Amino acid sequence: MLLNCIIKSLSENKAEDITTIDLRGRTSIGDYMVVASGRSTRQVSSISQKLVDILKTELGRISKVEGKDAGDWVLIDTGDVIVHVFRPEVREFYQVEKMWTPMDQK
Repeated sequence: MLLNCIIKSLSENKAEDITTIDLRGRTSIGDYMVVASGRSTRQVSSISQKLVDILKTELGRISKVEGKDAGDWVLIDTGDVIVHVFRPEVREFYQVEKMWTPMDQK
């Protein structure tokens, strides 16, 4: 339910290159990580704010948010799902997906 809500919100708000990484059994930070891109700092901030608002209104979840004011990379911690929304250049620089993708899937 939570993961589906996140993916739906990101898609509806025009996030690009949405990737889901299954973290279950690999770390205690969460069950899933979702990585997405926005085309500009304004879009990254907007996508992130809309997601936080939907999680609060529809699921009653309060999320921890880091980086929304800068808009280059926003991290949203929902407890079970960690969401990263990047500008494309920042996403390419940090390559978060490569760190968390299992070796057999690389």
